[in-house]
Amino acid sequence: QVQLVESGGGLVQAGGSLRLSCLASGRISNNYIMAWFRQAPGKGREIVAAMRWSDGVTYYRDSVKGRFTISRENAKNTVYLQMNSLRPEDTAMYDCAVAAGGLWPPIFEYEYDYWGQGTQVTVSS
Repeated sequence: QVQLVESGGGLVQAGGSLRLSCLASGRISNNYIMAWFRQAPGKGREIVAAMRWSDGVTYYRDSVKGRFTISRENAKNTVYLQMNSLRPEDTAMYDCAVAAGGLWPPIFEYEYDYWGQGTQVTVSS
């Protein structure tokens, strides 16, 4: 099984940036998909971005395209989410997740097998 630990959340003003990190405890298989989800208070969990570990192909929800970038460092078993031009509506608990293969792109939380503990992102206006 995979253990995931997120870091990098915090409080930032609108227009600012944060970089989230997700460290996996072991090797990520090439067929794995890594993703970031988020959940705001009173709302459901939603996909933010996903990436195929094998080739780095990415998926973003429309509202973050051009602002967020998901990336990986294979040797460090780490996935990042660079968040720029942050908006108050980006405020949420952000959670890293891993899907052990599956259809591309997996956008629903039930498609993922492993989850981190979450890191809070708060964007003030």
